Amino acid sequence: MNNEKKPDEMPESETTQMANAPADPATGDAKEPEMATGEDGELLPDPLEELKTEIADLKDRYLRQAAEMDNLRKRTEREKADMAKYAISNFARDILPLSDNFQRAIDAVPAEAAEQDEALNSFLEGVKMNERELQKVLERHGVTKIDPQGEKFDPNMHQAVQQVENCDLPNNTVCEVYQVGYVMADRVLRPAVVAVAKGGAQKSADREPPLTLPENNQPGQDPSAASSDEKQPEQTESVAEPGAKIDKSA
Repeated sequence: MNNEKKPDEMPESETTQMANAPADPATGDAKEPEMATGEDGELLPDPLEELKTEIADLKDRYLRQAAEMDNLRKRTEREKADMAKYAISNFARDILPLSDNFQRAIDAVPAEAAEQDEALNSFLEGVKMNERELQKVLERHGVTKIDPQGEKFDPNMHQAVQQVENCDLPNNTVCEVYQVGYVMADRVLRPAVVAVAKGGAQKSADREPPLTLPENNQPGQDPSAASSDEKQPEQTESVAEPGAKIDKSA
């Protein structure tokens, strides 16, 4: 019985292998590919598989290098932009004490003395003009002043050095500025040195109620000397102690 398959009856994979197989020079028929073996008879790895593995490794390495180069390019562009934006930050920080000295000189001259002395008034106006010109130069290069008087305390931009008992202002409100601060773009060059209010504004219902006297108490008489059988008015409202922290959620 002839078990040889005809070419049209063979699977496509076997036909392709036979077509790609090297031909026998003697007979002209296609030979089966021989597997390479070592001296001890063990099969050696297929060179084609080794090439595929090497190609996959090189492709992965290339993609990693491309990603690193892209990150390096973005980081370089960001550093370049930051350098252009904050190039004079150190110089501006060194100039800030000059603005403080101008302001101290202005505050040191009483307004009444400047009005009475023409020479002193001219000197004061010159100092103010120089201070304004310095602020314009700083603003032209992106440096702006922070004067948070009456604003809510921000630890990112303010430096609190004191807490003041002040019930007229909400809690954590800047009630006094000892030294103004400066920012450059979105970076703080120097925080503002401030004092912060502690306690918060009292509610009208929490204030001490007015004192009421008994009806038979005469003017000038000690309220404690009133008749003991008289019933004293009961105090129903709570009195907030000065400086006590008021619960705003009430």
